[in-house]
Amino acid sequence: MSHTKVFGRRSVLRGGLAGILATSTMPLFFTRGAYAQEFCNAPTGDTVTFGFNLPLTGAYAEEGADEQKAYELAVKHLNGEGDGGLINTLKPTVLKGNGLLGKKVVFVTGDTATKADQARASATRMIERDGAIMITGGSSSSEAIAVQGLCQEMGVIFMAGLTHSNDTTGKDKKRYGFRHFFNAYMSGIALGPELAKAYGKDRRAYHLTADYTWGWTQEESMRQATEALGWQTAQAVKTPLGAGDFSQYLTPVLNSGADVLILNHYGNDMVNSLTQAVQFGMRDKQVNGKQFEIVVPLFSELMAKGAGPAIKGIFGTSNWHWALPDEGSKAFTKSFGAEYGSPPSQAAHTAYVQAILYADAVERAGTFYPPAVIKALEDFEFDGAGNGPTLYRGADHQCFKNVLVVRGNESPTSQYDVLNVVREVPREEVTYDPAIFGGDLGPAEPVPLCA
Repeated sequence: MSHTKVFGRRSVLRGGLAGILATSTMPLFFTRGAYAQEFCNAPTGDTVTFGFNLPLTGAYAEEGADEQKAYELAVKHLNGEGDGGLINTLKPTVLKGNGLLGKKVVFVTGDTATKADQARASATRMIERDGAIMITGGSSSSEAIAVQGLCQEMGVIFMAGLTHSNDTTGKDKKRYGFRHFFNAYMSGIALGPELAKAYGKDRRAYHLTADYTWGWTQEESMRQATEALGWQTAQAVKTPLGAGDFSQYLTPVLNSGADVLILNHYGNDMVNSLTQAVQFGMRDKQVNGKQFEIVVPLFSELMAKGAGPAIKGIFGTSNWHWALPDEGSKAFTKSFGAEYGSPPSQAAHTAYVQAILYADAVERAGTFYPPAVIKALEDFEFDGAGNGPTLYRGADHQCFKNVLVVRGNESPTSQYDVLNVVREVPREEVTYDPAIFGGDLGPAEPVPLCA
């Protein structure tokens, strides 16, 4: 039997939706025009609420804090405050800095603590209690996948923040989820050839891997890329998220016969494991007649700063860098720097862009109705947001743009000059067939109602 469940000021129809849709006497309020007013958290007042779901504590807290700064800056720009940032460079765009469809953008924030269960609970509160029309954020793929699944169930669009697992837009992709950040597979494609140039094709690699979805797919992608070069994999060991002390995992490396250590770690875990590896003297060793090397497949400016001198010469990949010369990157770096006194991280960049892209899709669709907004985002091609021309592929909701191979700066000129871009890999080189990861986006209509 159909019934109504009340969440705060929201009443949403539940229960017998499938049965109603199966009949030939479907009520008119389920037709496209009228049903558009019945979806979860349809804005009714003079404001529209974004939900920022961030790891403000835990192993990835520093990334989360930078994301929050970026989201708040995006809200200012959407409401016509500040210099407008990427609204001035994004092409095409219909944004004018006057809110969204005549409504002022406001926001609520929740702390995920870098934990999937807490991320899902936090997002649920923002949807049910605060009426959030869109959820965005996260600096962990386990968070992103958990929240993306929730948003699919509740009919609320999720614009993922920092998430790098292949699974996010692979086997766990959802119609209501979108990712601007690149993935582990792209890191492998971009980084592999540079490692072969620098270190040769006769290498033995030892992997230390964060034991969750991102680490698993990062290790898999790096193994595929390096073994295709001729490298051998000596061993792969899983490590718990937030371990802090990695000594017990590093000690066996030097007795393994490996001459390369690949750290599939992120955030504070990467800072700690890399710093400890250098303190163990690994970069001073000769193994198999070769200089021992360390590789960090994914890292950011924040991590590079945290690692200090240990990051010098270390290869990795990044989604974006504040020193890129394109107009979008310069505009965002200028806006962020004026607001906060420091350059933005790649986490801040992807967070800001996701908020702006959602807003632009709403304006282009002329409605907050999620299926219409989804259609506006799918196969949307744009430029002026950094990393060159970008495609939001409709098949899996993955963005395709240039990927950066980076290396720790040997001679930094400031605390922010910690990375050098070795190569900007064209998006054509990192584009792949979505079928390789499987998964199913699921339906966009009818809209799932707040459960």
